[in-house]
Amino acid sequence: MKTYITIIALFISLIGFSQATISGKITDNKNKPLSGVNVFVDGTYDGATTNESGDFSFETTTTGNQILVISYLTFDTQNFPIVIETYQSQTIKLKSSVNSLDAVYISAGTFEAGDKARVSVLKPLDIVTTAGSNADIVAALQTLPGTQTVGESGRLFVRGGEADETQTFVDGVRVAQPYGATSQNLPTRGRFSPFLFSGISFSTGGYSAEYGDALSSVLLLNTTEVPDEEKTDVSFMTVGLGLSNTQKWNKSSLSVNTAYIDLAPYQAAIPQDVHFNRAFQSLSGETVYRYKFNAGMLKMYAAFDASRFDLDQESINAPYKTRIDLHNNNFYFNTSYKGRFGNNWQLIAGMSYGYGNNKIGIDTDKLNNTENASHLKVKLKKSFSDRVKLSFGADYFITKFDEDFNKTFESGYNSNIAAVYTEADIFFSKEFAAKVGVRVSNNDLLKETAISPRASLAYKVSKNGQFALAYGMFEQAPKQDYLKYSDDFENEKASHYILNYQYSHEKRTFRAEVYYKDYSDLVKFDTETAQFDSQYNNKGFGFAKGLDVFWRDGKTIKNMEYWVSYSYIDSKRDYKNYVSEVTPSFIAKQNISLVTKYWINDWKSQIGFSHSFNSGRPYQNPNEAQFMNSKTKTYNNLSFNWAYLLSQQKILYFSISNMLGTKNVYGYEYANTQNANGIYDRRAITPSADRFFFVGFFWTISDNKKDNQLNNL
Repeated sequence: MKTYITIIALFISLIGFSQATISGKITDNKNKPLSGVNVFVDGTYDGATTNESGDFSFETTTTGNQILVISYLTFDTQNFPIVIETYQSQTIKLKSSVNSLDAVYISAGTFEAGDKARVSVLKPLDIVTTAGSNADIVAALQTLPGTQTVGESGRLFVRGGEADETQTFVDGVRVAQPYGATSQNLPTRGRFSPFLFSGISFSTGGYSAEYGDALSSVLLLNTTEVPDEEKTDVSFMTVGLGLSNTQKWNKSSLSVNTAYIDLAPYQAAIPQDVHFNRAFQSLSGETVYRYKFNAGMLKMYAAFDASRFDLDQESINAPYKTRIDLHNNNFYFNTSYKGRFGNNWQLIAGMSYGYGNNKIGIDTDKLNNTENASHLKVKLKKSFSDRVKLSFGADYFITKFDEDFNKTFESGYNSNIAAVYTEADIFFSKEFAAKVGVRVSNNDLLKETAISPRASLAYKVSKNGQFALAYGMFEQAPKQDYLKYSDDFENEKASHYILNYQYSHEKRTFRAEVYYKDYSDLVKFDTETAQFDSQYNNKGFGFAKGLDVFWRDGKTIKNMEYWVSYSYIDSKRDYKNYVSEVTPSFIAKQNISLVTKYWINDWKSQIGFSHSFNSGRPYQNPNEAQFMNSKTKTYNNLSFNWAYLLSQQKILYFSISNMLGTKNVYGYEYANTQNANGIYDRRAITPSADRFFFVGFFWTISDNKKDNQLNNL
């Protein structure tokens, strides 16, 4: 018996003798001790947690080569090789995880909207709840800094760039005709309803190498991936009717949205400054089909729009009004796939087709034009680690434009643009990141190859604040108005330089951004307007520099959100038929917007105000010796909206744009010849009406009786 006891005691002593102590200290990369870090030998239960001083110590019976695993929230897990017999206590530094919510991100030049955005300066519902926007995506974006309010156009003008310098993409695929048809000095709207989109990225400059053929900015619209529920929305409005429906299945869903708009009853009740023989009328629809695979998502998006109007347009240079009769038909389709395969590979592919046709009667003359545009895209992305990601891809754009005047004079062009690009996202640490890329494209119509480098840096200076820098070279083919007459052009060019600071914390966001844009190779011509016999060249140039400031607050006042935007821009160009370098007519140096939204619980109502103020815009006055020396008066627009819940799923909505009836002036049209006093007479270009009233009833039908269209108003 004594022998057995002796053997057991000896065995126990041998076990104790084989135990080793593993100890050390865990800190961050700034030598600050980390408490609560899990430290253990891989494949065992041997381990410990660091104390407040970052120290740990535990015993293990393992021997030889082992892996010491060190794991802590918001830091990269580290696998540390050790040899148990020779291990000595040491200090180990952890790297901050670049995937944590408070990690640095690229912010220069880009506004994000949507639930998936790291910092969202706008929410999807802001597009439709902003007073005065009337559910137009472009109108809502005009409350952001960096944009210009050009009321006679209705399009996006960004940081000294014209509207054609912004490209629009749906699910990463280009939209060739993003705006509805209109005539001179009458504003248009974006073609797309916010109903089907869950996120928006609006880059005012310095955007990714993935996107090209845009000098100033890109607008990225992302359709909803998985709808929340099946439902039907019905809309009765003073301007028309709307109907939408969403159906869901196991792996797929379908959303359909249709609208009929007819302004004739409205304009009969509220006279306009424009004489319509047939007021604007349109039938439009959109649909999105989604199918979810095990490792990817397929989307198919389609939209159509058929519209018409007939008006008598006034001109100071004609003794009678010119009759404009316009019929427009537009169709857009795209399909996109996004999925993962292999070892951390991601595939993004898509294609789009756009068809736009205008039949325009100008008194007894007939002008017809048709555009067919396609975009093919493929992109591969490889994650080598959480810190290094590489993407590369290719684009192919096909555009065919034909126009004829009275079937006697024809013009048009065929253009094919092939492009390849590559881009790397590098996270040096949780505080410092970079995006570096290059895009190479070839335009067969211009016979020109362009190389466009892009780079962005971001550095986090505090938990909630960071600085960012962006640089890029951007090229774009001259616009359709020129290419239909000549192909003897080069690409127009712009270089962007951006410095950005952004702070975001607890429903508050502050952004300040300074920028400089250098334009070169802009198109010039020698006639009053661009026409078939103009002499064209690429000798134009210009610049734009300025400051953009944005502040959004959803915390200070209960049930209230507001944002303030301010932009200062100094921009000059010598292009078109300009005789010197001057500020273009679409530039207002000072731009301020205030948008407020307030929920009143006792009234079951959401009310909103938005106010836009812009300093005067320059225009050419032939009665003055200096070119483009005159300025319009300041622009003021105060708008209001009110959504009242009749019941949880029935809403009565009212809005009024420019509620004070401010007499805004966009510019002037001058006579071609002097009057008897040697003066050129003029006519003011003004809105078609001082105010716009809108009343609607919106009804949601769904199993969720709390759901309604408040987010869409």
